[in-house]
Amino acid sequence: MKTNRKSRGLRNLNPGNIRRSAVRYKGERATSSDAEFRQFESIEAGYRAMFVLLHTYAVKHHLTTLRQIISRYAPPSENDTSAYLRRVVAATGLSPDEPLDTLDRDTMVGVVRAMSEVENGVKAVESEVEGGWRLFVADFS
Repeated sequence: MKTNRKSRGLRNLNPGNIRRSAVRYKGERATSSDAEFRQFESIEAGYRAMFVLLHTYAVKHHLTTLRQIISRYAPPSENDTSAYLRRVVAATGLSPDEPLDTLDRDTMVGVVRAMSEVENGVKAVESEVEGGWRLFVADFS
């Protein structure tokens, strides 16, 4: 029998499965029932957090390629990083070693959509990813 049970990331409105830390994101719930992962007020706020985190990787840590970004985002200690990278490359058509512009809408919406699909095992809803992008650029353009 097929179940419609949502993934943990989608239940938490955290499509990137971003772990809890001292950093707070706009739209993050003040209290969380998940001890390990963040929970957001809306799925768009969860997508915004992904865009913010990837932009932070580029600006603060100088990680600008898919290979560098995914190696930090989905480290081998917790993930099959190579498989994750292959799936994102296949979904986006980007080279794993091509520098990305984290403020380029077309590039980043595709990257975040693909990462969400890897994280949750289901196709991302385009309007939700776009809503997250709009929230992100309102603060980072």
